[in-house]
Amino acid sequence: MMNTTHLETLNFHQVQLNEDAVIKPFESEDEDLNDFLLHDAKNYLQSLLAVTYLLQTEDETIAYYCLSNDRITRDDKTKSAWNRLNRAVANEKRRKSYPAIKIGRLAVSKKYARLGLGKTIIDTVIEMYTAVRQQAGCRFITVDAYHNATHFYEKNDFKYLTDKDEHDETRAMYLDLKAYLTVND
Repeated sequence: MMNTTHLETLNFHQVQLNEDAVIKPFESEDEDLNDFLLHDAKNYLQSLLAVTYLLQTEDETIAYYCLSNDRITRDDKTKSAWNRLNRAVANEKRRKSYPAIKIGRLAVSKKYARLGLGKTIIDTVIEMYTAVRQQAGCRFITVDAYHNATHFYEKNDFKYLTDKDEHDETRAMYLDLKAYLTVND
């Protein structure tokens, strides 16, 4: 059966997960992401490791993502990647590490896959750290992308942090938020 739902007609809202929340039914194509939401998200919240946001309709969770603080740190083994990233920062501001926000998990329900919810989530995170007055500095968004998701992140302007993880289960990727400030100013 073909999915005929359109993102514009989908009636959903975003809520921040709290300890008392009842997580509505959710099933993505990735069992690890399903398991995290159902068994670990509240533990990460209680341990102050990540905050999870749910996109929900009246009866189900259609997507979720979680955020935690991160940083991009210079690694002498990946000088060329670091130099590429560092060029975007004014000389007098260059450091050995830069503050970032990590998208630790991002998942969309099978039922609502390929409607643009992933892009909507990326745009929401960008807006959270560019349009709203920040509580602390944050220059980059980072993600450790599963190989089957790297194309999605590439389409959303993420770049590879290094080539040394090319054959690993996940790839370190980043997006420079400064580019979005320039566009939106």
